[in-house]
Amino acid sequence: MTEKILIENGMVIDGSGDDPEVRSVLIEDGVITALGQDADTKAGNAVRRVDASGKTVMPGLIDAHCHISFDEPSSNDELFFHRREGLAAITAAYNARKVLLAGVTSILDADCIFNVGPDLRDAIEGGLAEGPRMAVGGNALLTSVGGAAGTLIPDEGRRGYARIVRSRDEIVAEVRRQIKHGVDWIKVHVTGLVPRRRMKGELTVWTMDELRAVTDTAHDLGIPVVGHCRSAESTRDAARAGFDLILHATFMDEEALEAVAETGCPIAPTLTFQANLMDWGDKVGADPALKDIFRREIEGSAETLRRAYDAGVPLLCGSESGFALTPYGDWHWREMEVFHKYLGLSPMQAICCATAEGERIFSGEKKVGRLAPDYLADVIVVDGDPLKNLAILGDRSKLAHVFLGGREVDLSRPQPMRRPISGWRLSPFAHRILTHEVAAGKE
Repeated sequence: MTEKILIENGMVIDGSGDDPEVRSVLIEDGVITALGQDADTKAGNAVRRVDASGKTVMPGLIDAHCHISFDEPSSNDELFFHRREGLAAITAAYNARKVLLAGVTSILDADCIFNVGPDLRDAIEGGLAEGPRMAVGGNALLTSVGGAAGTLIPDEGRRGYARIVRSRDEIVAEVRRQIKHGVDWIKVHVTGLVPRRRMKGELTVWTMDELRAVTDTAHDLGIPVVGHCRSAESTRDAARAGFDLILHATFMDEEALEAVAETGCPIAPTLTFQANLMDWGDKVGADPALKDIFRREIEGSAETLRRAYDAGVPLLCGSESGFALTPYGDWHWREMEVFHKYLGLSPMQAICCATAEGERIFSGEKKVGRLAPDYLADVIVVDGDPLKNLAILGDRSKLAHVFLGGREVDLSRPQPMRRPISGWRLSPFAHRILTHEVAAGKE
């Protein structure tokens, strides 16, 4: 049992979208039991009081697109060929605590290397590791055409986070295998990168029959399906095939927009990676050409994503944390800023996308994302008003309290110092070609 806690005097953003107001929040046995005057009345004397004067009390953030097992690679080469299973699990546990210390109380880790996702989820639930609540997938399903890693993907078998399936029988068998091993989601890379193909977004590499084989098999066993879709065609097909969540959904056309609006399939655009590279890629040596590509993806997709939102399609916030451009603990808040700046959502609407809408990652199994009676007490207390400045949600110095299931997370205990691990990171010979002209300083 956890202690009885009354958070009082704080400005409460409850996740419903209603105007904030100063009121109390009562937590008992890990659950929110009352708010406002009712909370004050029921609190009694045997209660720990947390004074939140001048602060904002709100649900913990929910990151609907986080790769907890990747450990911030700078390339797919590093991710696919420089990872070991046991060490991947240990580093994932280390990074999970970083995520929690940033005020993120739930994540969707839709695909993982090896089987780290389900194992880490179970370790956290069993008290063996400290981290956010997790909904997890296994290896992402890819066809042999490949996914976002292109020709690094083999024609069969597994590499990194990818499991290649080549027929309906293999699709059905792999979905069943993953469910047997405890996944909460099945992920499909509906699109991929193919050399010499020039188009808006990526190429759709699954047929409708193949997509329906995934959803039919998974749904028959009570498991939802999420798809990586970065084109109009893939977004349309995933929605029509019965997917339960679409990641990205960029470059939508009218047909794709109509499909997601008709089905109500939620979308996690996950534009933070693109926005980070676009704004600061030059500081980490990213390819300058990618800045324009990602700017076009954001600016070219903002209008249709906003139209989807206005049509009632739920938008979830995801950070794609787990890569060198989106390290753990730093950028989980930024999708809200992107939604506000590019999609025109109000700060309150953006916060709801990062809290209440995120409950969908648990497929109704957990009541999270709101401050309301009977909801799990996943609560953060922030020094300041995120409705005036969303960026304070990314400022660790402004994070006063984090409660996960009513248990307060120790924010004062430092993360153990991490040192380099032999063979874990790539050690390139050079970042450019040493031609004679370069050596002579002529280019």
